[in-house]
Amino acid sequence: MLNKLERKLGKYAIPNLMRYLIGGYVLGYLLMIGSNITSVNFISYMTLEPYYIIHRFQIWRIFTWIMIPESSNILFFAIMLLLYYQLGTALENAWGTFRFNAYIIGGMLATLIGAFILYFIYGAISGGPVAGIGNYFSMEYVNLSIFLAFAVCFPDMEVLLYFIIPIKMKWMAVVYAVMIVISVITAGWPGRVAILCSLLNFLVFYLSTRNYRRVDPREIHRKQEFKRKVSQGQGPTVDRSGQPIARHKCAVCGRTELTHPELEFRFCSKCNGNYEYCQDHLFTHTHVK
Repeated sequence: MLNKLERKLGKYAIPNLMRYLIGGYVLGYLLMIGSNITSVNFISYMTLEPYYIIHRFQIWRIFTWIMIPESSNILFFAIMLLLYYQLGTALENAWGTFRFNAYIIGGMLATLIGAFILYFIYGAISGGPVAGIGNYFSMEYVNLSIFLAFAVCFPDMEVLLYFIIPIKMKWMAVVYAVMIVISVITAGWPGRVAILCSLLNFLVFYLSTRNYRRVDPREIHRKQEFKRKVSQGQGPTVDRSGQPIARHKCAVCGRTELTHPELEFRFCSKCNGNYEYCQDHLFTHTHVK
């Protein structure tokens, strides 16, 4: 589906999307500082509040909630900008501009839809319009989905925790996943809806990139049949010297399923020709044109 959408809408994709998001955060941070200096609370006019969007026609809230920073601490704010800019840029280079746009904008749309669904549910329960829904929705978990997607694509990459402790991305992702589960359990229903909607893009991405062939009954039967034939002396095809011939070979590193049986191999649809890559180079190689 993404391939079809990319062919039709790829020309409308926004390159360097993270730069625009970072610019929005900086503007939001300046407005937050302005709220502390003046008596006008600018942030209160920027939240994703369906009540004011519908009944007061404050349409700008559909977009301005994206600009609200997660913290007023200047050091934490600067570290967050640097981290997510690097992670987002790396994902855009690995996936392509359109797919990265779809991932980020998909998370924003899911959050927006979740806010309105929650508004109408609470309105039906209380018998009238309800304000205050916007306090539960922000870009916090949409940004976290960038980190989780990067950890899935590059699990063994190391970062310096607190600029001192080297730790792999996959272990940090596990810690964040546990924290998310705890938040979902301890939060009320508004908080749960906000978290799940904001991370819906990551859930779709994660489930769509899993290898389900391992649990496919036909694949299990095929492997069992292969092992049976091997045990009977009917092994894989061999060359003249008697060495097994590999069926899969990475065009970048040259590894095969014989030398590294734990790897998964896939052909790239963007390369001109039949180029196959291992799981470590499928998203990071330079496309052959």
